[in-house]
Amino acid sequence: MDEILRKRIERKLDGLPEDKGYQVLDYIEFLESKYGSTARQPTPVERITEGVGDALRAVKVPANAIRGTMGVVDSASRMMQRLVAAGRAAVEELQRSPGAPSGPSADEAAESAAPAPSAGPAPAGESGAPAAESEPAQPGGTA
Repeated sequence: MDEILRKRIERKLDGLPEDKGYQVLDYIEFLESKYGSTARQPTPVERITEGVGDALRAVKVPANAIRGTMGVVDSASRMMQRLVAAGRAAVEELQRSPGAPSGPSADEAAESAAPAPSAGPAPAGESGAPAAESEPAQPGGTA
């Protein structure tokens, strides 16, 4: 749909009362079902919001109450979108920042797992076996 037609429809919708707007929506959904739809699929948050609105309409809740409820749901949706965006930005920042703490690379992990070759007998306490403690244990169980 071109932008001029979209704006014209939007101007006409702005002049209609709320209940007539829902009738227009119902007609659009009827046209989609009859002629097929190439509209994008709603996000999970949009599906929840639309489901809440449809449920309120189905039980004949007054338009003012629906408008107020949808305003609250929309505010929560915007907050969740900002939270997701902030989380993504933080992850991207951590991935870009130099010197960020990260796990060892595969090569570093392999080197630390394999014992280093030695040129001769290992000095005492460096044979890979745990070294004996040189201090006696302190009373009370602490070392």
